[in-house]
Amino acid sequence: MKLHTLAPGEGAVTASKRLGRGIGSGLGKTSGKGHKGQWARSGGGVRPGFEGGQMPITRKLPKRGFKSPFKKDYTIVNVGELEEFDNGTVVSKEFLCENGYITGLGANGLKILGDGELTKSITVKANKFTKSAVEKIEKAGGKVEVI
Repeated sequence: MKLHTLAPGEGAVTASKRLGRGIGSGLGKTSGKGHKGQWARSGGGVRPGFEGGQMPITRKLPKRGFKSPFKKDYTIVNVGELEEFDNGTVVSKEFLCENGYITGLGANGLKILGDGELTKSITVKANKFTKSAVEKIEKAGGKVEVI
């Protein structure tokens, strides 16, 4: 293979249309723009969303909702879901992903919530815990580690 032999694949590049080059080309005279009007002029056309001067639909519809730029995105797991694991298990985000308990992680990692009951003593490693989750894990004899 040499540099002078490189070429795009067959059909990958199409030749540009030669406009205004005679009637035989099929794109002569008006160059495919029809006769007169806004679209036939150079620089003609309207901006995206323009509706001919009537009130645009985007301005007619009410604004709704708000997306906070400061919102934290966690994958959440409740304490009750950790009941399935054996005593002494170290539960981390990697462990949960490998065993199919969670699919993917939120941008800020894993958060453990306090819903449900826990009777096994396990070590839980996560980015964030609620107070009730910490209480339940430690009451069952487990450990909490914030990563």
